[in-house]
Amino acid sequence: MAPLFTIITVTYNAEHTLKRTLDSVAEQTCGLYEHIIMDGASSDSTVDIAQDHPNDKIDIYSEKDKGIYDAMNKALSKSKGDYVIFLNAGDKFHSPHTLQHYANAIMDNDYPGIVYGQTDIVDDEGRRLGPRHLRAPEMLTLKSFSQGMVVCHQAFAVLRQIARYYNLKYRYSSDYEWCIMCLQHSRANIYLPEVVIDYLDQGVTTRNHRKSLQERFKIMCTYYGFFPTVIRHIGFLFRYLARRKSSANIQ
Repeated sequence: MAPLFTIITVTYNAEHTLKRTLDSVAEQTCGLYEHIIMDGASSDSTVDIAQDHPNDKIDIYSEKDKGIYDAMNKALSKSKGDYVIFLNAGDKFHSPHTLQHYANAIMDNDYPGIVYGQTDIVDDEGRRLGPRHLRAPEMLTLKSFSQGMVVCHQAFAVLRQIARYYNLKYRYSSDYEWCIMCLQHSRANIYLPEVVIDYLDQGVTTRNHRKSLQERFKIMCTYYGFFPTVIRHIGFLFRYLARRKSSANIQ
């Protein structure tokens, strides 16, 4: 019998952050999952840490890849669960009951395309820094993502049948396009009114913020049109400046 969830963790030299993610998955009260570790031929102890973990639901693959999204595609091709969740090294489920809450929403809503929730940001030690600055809307549609990455990639549980492969043309924001493509094929999107993911604020996209934004602009133009995207970005600029001002006042 196929598991309800495939949890995918992509790693590369993640020995300092992987255990937190492995422990978070292992402590879930819902055991209807497989956990795929797709490693990019790490040169540190990442693979050893995964192999030594007592969770027998872990499957480990380690080989060279063309980047994070290529590794995600490889993991998707091996997934057997009805739903896929991407939880990279350093990220964790917010609570031991999070996966059960996802499962309840899936069963109660006749296997919707997407189940999603809110995200908190954590530091290298797993300490909460605060909520993600973009809040997930209670009503999620394809149009919602014209406002940016309104739901964190990791907070998406997506029906595997509608999960497309990542576009390797984008190095930093293919996850943004992936969410849009999933929304294009989802018949229902169910909101969990809670924090579901603790997201490590040191990811590839975070470290390459400017390049990521440039890619997102191109993706927005493709799916939502050039002129509407330009107009929205004027609004994004004011939103950013207001956030900077608010942060300065707090300090």
